[in-house]
Amino acid sequence: MNKSQLIDAVKQKTDLTKKDVELVVSTVFESMEEALITGDKVAIAGFGTFAVRERAERRGRNPKTQEEIVVPRAKVPVFRPFKTLKEAIDK
Repeated sequence: MNKSQLIDAVKQKTDLTKKDVELVVSTVFESMEEALITGDKVAIAGFGTFAVRERAERRGRNPKTQEEIVVPRAKVPVFRPFKTLKEAIDK
């Protein structure tokens, strides 16, 4: 499901216009992004937690040349589902 499909799904389940749903969905994503940028976690009850983790610098290999390279450290977003979501998917 992409963003426009999400907007359509929410529109079908509510009495809101597509424009209003698009504004709400965009605002939610922007707010989550801002929180993650500042180092906060975003926990959505019954769904999961979004956070930022730092990957350490590590050695890698260029698959084309087989040359060994150093992969720099990086901050990456991670998602950890709550138990209720895991159980719902596992049904």
